[in-house]
Amino acid sequence: MFKRLLERLPKKKTQEELDEHFSKMEQVELEKGDLTAMLIAAFVSIVLPLVLILGVLYSVIYMVLIR
Repeated sequence: MFKRLLERLPKKKTQEELDEHFSKMEQVELEKGDLTAMLIAAFVSIVLPLVLILGVLYSVIYMVLIR
């Protein structure tokens, strides 16, 4: 997995520049509202489509088998 990621890195960067880039990536901290924003995004992109799909399946089964 890391081999593919290393292949995607720009080839013209020196090792020092790459080390600096990775150290900056490790130092990124979350702000106050980031966790709430991530939870809302996960809810909208995962939970709502699942509820809609289950609702459609339930309604199809209800219309075909029960009525």
